[in-house]
Amino acid sequence: MDEVLHFLGVQPDGMYVDATFGRGGHTRAILAQLGPGGRVIGIDRDPAAVAAGQELARADGRFRMEHGRLAECKAVLARLGHVASAWGVIADLGVSSPQLEDPSRGFGFRVDGPLDMRMDPGAGRPAVDWLATAAADEIADVLWRYGEEPAARRIAAAIVRARAERPLRTTGDLAELVAGMVRGAPGRHPATRTFQAIRIHINDELGEIEAFLRSAVDLVGVGGRLCVITFHSLEDRLVKRWFRDQSRVDPALAGLPVVPPDAEPRLRLPTGPVRPGAAEVAANPRARSATLRVAERIR
Repeated sequence: MDEVLHFLGVQPDGMYVDATFGRGGHTRAILAQLGPGGRVIGIDRDPAAVAAGQELARADGRFRMEHGRLAECKAVLARLGHVASAWGVIADLGVSSPQLEDPSRGFGFRVDGPLDMRMDPGAGRPAVDWLATAAADEIADVLWRYGEEPAARRIAAAIVRARAERPLRTTGDLAELVAGMVRGAPGRHPATRTFQAIRIHINDELGEIEAFLRSAVDLVGVGGRLCVITFHSLEDRLVKRWFRDQSRVDPALAGLPVVPPDAEPRLRLPTGPVRPGAAEVAANPRARSATLRVAERIR
């Protein structure tokens, strides 16, 4: 949080976008540094997050809450007339703590709950339906690609065998099955990678990130900054490569005596990857795998 605020360099009368509102931790911290003329727009695909944001909006007129996916940020800002006018955008990727802690959402396995995993329960296909019909090869591909699970094929085959006898309906059903197939690392449940992979697939999380990044430069004005927090290598690789590509001359044109203006970098990187300090990890263990990347629009 402190690092995000530092690199955003909050201007008292600036307009900021919290593209993954969650429960508004970043939004509230930004609002605390804004003056009467400052504004924050929150966006989230989760109806529970939207409800929390609407409550905040009623209490603070400088804030506005919008329902939308990460990939829809530019469209949301365009509808509100704010494209390329933000001083800063924050995107905190992945699942939120309230989603993990609510058994009814199906993201976690510490407490049994329905096998849903949708960030927006009103859209898309729940995990229970996908696991009931997907072929073993498709399941294995998802577990390997999005969870880097070494036992992907064995787990997929076990899922197909198990569902022939009894449907997998709850998080406990799936976690128990996986725990019977593989060992987890010390302090880590054996089903962690499987749950991550299925969640990413069900919500098309990497596709959402890619679509967000394609439009991200257009969200801020020149001098505005993008702060993106990732929690695993699949997310971070996408953000790292995009920041790198946008902050250097097009390699195909870099050797020309005069580089065309359109090939010049659009971003500069004011810092390398930033990771949480020991105090933050002690206070919030889930922050231990977080990486913050920052970029500033220069063109």
